[in-house]
Amino acid sequence: MILKAFLDSKGFPTTLCQNGTEALQAFNSQDFDFCLFDVMMPEKDGFTLAKEIKKNNPFVPLVFLTAKKEQEDILEGFRIGADDYVTKPFSMDELLMRIQAVSRRCAFVKSEPTTYQLGEFTFDAPRHVLTNGKETKKLTSKEADLLLLLCENMGSTLERAVALKQIWEEESYLNARSMDVYITKLRKFFKDDPGVEIINVHGVGFKLVTK
Repeated sequence: MILKAFLDSKGFPTTLCQNGTEALQAFNSQDFDFCLFDVMMPEKDGFTLAKEIKKNNPFVPLVFLTAKKEQEDILEGFRIGADDYVTKPFSMDELLMRIQAVSRRCAFVKSEPTTYQLGEFTFDAPRHVLTNGKETKKLTSKEADLLLLLCENMGSTLERAVALKQIWEEESYLNARSMDVYITKLRKFFKDDPGVEIINVHGVGFKLVTK
């Protein structure tokens, strides 16, 4: 209640929920610009709540506030899609600055394009859909994530290490082979369109080129 009063006073009107179930109901019935979740909540913990909310709105900014300081818990929070992870005890002024920083970053991301024209194809990144007007392909999450990274680096080299860390979260032989499989799949999607090419940059990564 003290934190809610503090955030309200700083220009962040806040809805306080007593448990995860109540929070999910509130999120589904109202429009929220930001989520601040405690991890240890009754009925539905913060990690479970975040997973369910991210299914409905993968782009909503999310910060976990928790006493759990183990590295695995922190990593799990980021895997789910957290933008920040604040451990107790904490300064409310520091938390406010973190909320403002996350809000600025997310506002910048929202200004970036969410659809890309690739030769005859249009890639709708949020919906994971690739279409050329005659055929529509629903991409898997990893296919869409990889294609989005290539689009964001259009005409430039996407380094293998960068893609592995952002999508697979670590560099390893198995993950590298997995990425090669997904690159092959993406190439097959564009095989009938000479205006789109994914080029191997030997020893470095890949480059998406459109004509």
